[in-house]
Amino acid sequence: MLLTVGSPTLAAYSLTLTVLNGRWIARRFSSYTFPNTREAVRILSSLQQSPLQINTRHSLLASLIVLPSNDEWWRELVEWLDYTHSWSISAVTSIAWVIIAYIFTVIDSFIGDITVSINANGQGVGSLWIWLLPIVIGWLQISPKCSTTRLYQAMKRANNIAYVATPFGTQVLASSSSGEYASSSSGEHANSSSGEHANSSSGQYASSSSGQHAISLRQGVEDPLYDDENCTIPIYNYARFLPWVQAVEDVSDAFRAASGRARRRIPVNPDVIWQKGERYPNNLHPENRIGTRHQVEEYCLPFEESPSPYHRTGWGPNVFSRIMLASFMALLLQWGLGCRSGSYLLYGSVSTAVWMLLLISSFLTHYVSTTPHLSLKTTLARRLALLLRRLGKVLAALNAAWIVVTCLFQFSNFFDRCYCNSSVLGRGVKSWDVIAFGPEDVTNMKAAWIGGVALAAGSAACVVFFVNLFIDPQMPESSA
Repeated sequence: MLLTVGSPTLAAYSLTLTVLNGRWIARRFSSYTFPNTREAVRILSSLQQSPLQINTRHSLLASLIVLPSNDEWWRELVEWLDYTHSWSISAVTSIAWVIIAYIFTVIDSFIGDITVSINANGQGVGSLWIWLLPIVIGWLQISPKCSTTRLYQAMKRANNIAYVATPFGTQVLASSSSGEYASSSSGEHANSSSGEHANSSSGQYASSSSGQHAISLRQGVEDPLYDDENCTIPIYNYARFLPWVQAVEDVSDAFRAASGRARRRIPVNPDVIWQKGERYPNNLHPENRIGTRHQVEEYCLPFEESPSPYHRTGWGPNVFSRIMLASFMALLLQWGLGCRSGSYLLYGSVSTAVWMLLLISSFLTHYVSTTPHLSLKTTLARRLALLLRRLGKVLAALNAAWIVVTCLFQFSNFFDRCYCNSSVLGRGVKSWDVIAFGPEDVTNMKAAWIGGVALAAGSAACVVFFVNLFIDPQMPESSA
């Protein structure tokens, strides 16, 4: 709460980044035709608020994607993550009352005698806090999955039914003519029937295989460098952004390779004849997706006919374009505030500084995480990341206290004194005070207020419109 109030810029940045990520991942997977592509998009998008980690070793990820016995894993996890904390009668009522109160405040500012209560007027304070509306409305529409307990329970339940291909299991050979399994070239005996996919010949439970999982949530990490990543509160999406993109890229690369081979009718087991599967998801017969651990792993590796359209880097594709756009929307919301001169400008400046410190901290954390060898550079980057993060949070707490005190000062007429009314802080020795307001002064003041209200309300409306524009991207076709 203190971090949000202390830096609306950071809150708006995380909100906008979450919306952009949802649209990016939908477009990223839109060309894939392998089963469970749609489910993968929904799952990965829902896990933006969690410390997601991907394990590509021991064919864990490849097995999760390729083996037909894991179709249930994708369906079940989508269902278990399909919970929302969205609109309710109380939420709608609260937001409606805020909007109505702000409208009445603005109307009262213009129809009453503004010279009477100019220093204790609520119009400026209302414009100052209007940034809360797009932030609250945006998160209600996104409905982030930020319940730590439910997220870990959902992942645990799903991973209990995940299969992994066995390293020395039989190769499932299917004969389109006889419909029976034959022995493999190595002489191993096939003991599965054509209707069974989740047996010991093609896979075994991943949980009993190695104690590791292809897709899981990081836990038990005591390193303070990852405290913000592990916290599932939505405002910390700024810290999870870069590692989340890398995790999505791991899954995307595997789906791309599998989709490319499936489109060319290449089965997992090269010794098996491709079987038609019109009545199966994506017209892909389950027997085309069965093989040994090595074959399953090879199926998800890039090949010449299906290269990655992007050069894989330590940052990820389209990362900086999303950062720039999210930053623009965050600054638009922050600097579209109403103003009580220096106090409000200081609040906006510190809010922006907090956002910049934490953003730089997330870059440094990602650099340390992706650098395999310990060196002087990584040590300095680690210490600087922790320093900037702690400094940013301290500034956010102080800034939150400052803006509350500022609002109290304004309503208590604390600013109604010669020093403040003369704008000595900005004008210096050239400052002067208005003793009596003339008609021209009142007209100019109302014009300035109209501009301030339009800027505050307009910037908030722009953020709400932006979120609604990107919040519901076109998903890949269902595999059902």
